[in-house]
Amino acid sequence: MSELTTLRNIGKEIEKKLKFIGITTAEELKEVGSNEAFIRLKLHYPNVCLVHLYSLEGAVSDTEYNQLSDDVKKRLKEFSSQL
Repeated sequence: MSELTTLRNIGKEIEKKLKFIGITTAEELKEVGSNEAFIRLKLHYPNVCLVHLYSLEGAVSDTEYNQLSDDVKKRLKEFSSQL
């Protein structure tokens, strides 16, 4: 089982928040996916924002969050807006 911080875009602070919501390994984050992880984070940390969702997606897809395609960013932004 890999530490969360072995994933791109996941630092100590987001790792702490993910562990609080029950996502403790890189494998668990990949299994849950960025959208579900973001929903769980938003329930406990209302101030998480779209950049957090980008970071989670980048972690799951092994992409720097600022290198996500425009289509992916658009999809994530629409998802975030619906919450």
